Amino acid sequence: MRTQLDQCSQIVADTGDFSLLSTLASKEVTTNPSLLWKALQQPNGASLLQHVFKRFSYRKKTPSLNQLMDQLSVHIACRLLEQVPGRVSTEIDPRLSFDTAATLARSRGLAAMYRAEGIPLERVLIKIAATWEGIQAAKQLELEGIRTNLTLVFSFAQAVA
Repeated sequence: MRTQLDQCSQIVADTGDFSLLSTLASKEVTTNPSLLWKALQQPNGASLLQHVFKRFSYRKKTPSLNQLMDQLSVHIACRLLEQVPGRVSTEIDPRLSFDTAATLARSRGLAAMYRAEGIPLERVLIKIAATWEGIQAAKQLELEGIRTNLTLVFSFAQAVA
């Protein structure tokens, strides 16, 4: 069965479990908030958080929860990228699904964080909800060279858009 799947598709792991990646032979990986939470439950979860907090310790202004979550997403994704040859997909906060401008701002911020980590944007997909607003944001981001991955596609109309 696995050989047949390998012939016509590739495995994209939907996980934040670092140890699981080696058993899946995944080429790419996708993340979302629940998978980030799972990554924090692993034995090295505290060190992941400490790394993110250190990033902000030199600033005089306390970071927002959104800034911390985005930095955590990028940090975990960078760790996952060490284990896969392909791309990582990082999900935008689903609460922004109906706000094109906020989705654009958040996506651009994530892209900047990846660049700061030395990760080429060719290895990153920004995962955006396939609402009308999300699709408009994805179109603009693609024009800017930021690759996207639309998620939560439930209808043919969404898929066509």
